[in-house]
Amino acid sequence: MRHIASKRLISRPTIRDLASAAGVSVATVNRVLSGVAGVREPTREAVRAAAEAIDFYGVGAIQSRNAAARQRFRFGVLLLQPHRPFYQLLAEALRSAAANVDADVDIKVEHLEDLSPENTASRALALAQTCQAICITTAVHPTVTHALETIQSTGVPVFGLISQLSATGQFPYIGLDDWKVGRTAAWAFANVCHAPGKLGILMGNHRYRNQEMNESGFRSYFREHAPEFVLLEPLSTFESSAIAHEMTERLLREHPDISGLYVSGGGITGVMAAVRASGWAGKLVVVGYELMDVTRAALLDGTLTLVIAHPLRRLAAATVDSMIRAVKGSADPSSYTSVVPFEIFTKENI
Repeated sequence: MRHIASKRLISRPTIRDLASAAGVSVATVNRVLSGVAGVREPTREAVRAAAEAIDFYGVGAIQSRNAAARQRFRFGVLLLQPHRPFYQLLAEALRSAAANVDADVDIKVEHLEDLSPENTASRALALAQTCQAICITTAVHPTVTHALETIQSTGVPVFGLISQLSATGQFPYIGLDDWKVGRTAAWAFANVCHAPGKLGILMGNHRYRNQEMNESGFRSYFREHAPEFVLLEPLSTFESSAIAHEMTERLLREHPDISGLYVSGGGITGVMAAVRASGWAGKLVVVGYELMDVTRAALLDGTLTLVIAHPLRRLAAATVDSMIRAVKGSADPSSYTSVVPFEIFTKENI
């Protein structure tokens, strides 16, 4: 009798014991052990954790089956210049989002120093060679569009990030509703300026659809609600802080009665420097984009009045999720587009 009792005490946990510990059925445990497809990742992991906890004899097999069953993805992202803080923050958010999904996601983030259409097209084509889906921030140009169409024709999904690639929905888009962004910026000027006056507009490049939509929404608000304001012709910064500095100085010099500046594209660092150097800080209503060190400091010292920003964590999560669903073909392609809500900051809420 003592011999039988000892055998019972040292008996190994059974599959039934493992099922009970994991809170699943015996059939589910058997499917995990055999590596059968169709078991959800969280369920597989729950069985693995329970097997380790009760010292189940087949824990090694479960670990290897789970590793083999875990989905693997390789995505490519092409962003603008690496020296720009916003794109550094976005790259970091994308890597973090990729690390926090129930799959193995290898995300390769590259930056474009040379923004020429030829270089952009070449880099996109090269990236697509090793990736299951790519996401790109770029100005719209026939050379770039042709390259992206070529990539898409090979079965590699292409996404526009931050700026739409097509007005027709040919390429899914992940970003803000830029029409609303422009109208929100206009609302700020109309309600914060002490009196109607001239407003300067600084754009990066009209070929970026987000900036074009920003300006369109901006102008539509004034036509509808505040026609007494004078909107000056937009000046292009070509996504360069140095050119933005020069354009800002020119605006302030040629229009000493100016009431505000709308920075709807790249180069905001140069704009802030020019406003401060010219002695206009705190005297103008200035609206710009993205919360980062330079804009945070400008809000605090009064150089900037308001910042409209992408919610980076949410944007990055939507990007990774959309690319996974596109590769899996798990939904109607029209659902891959994701418009995220924007954030608004003043010196009082940062």
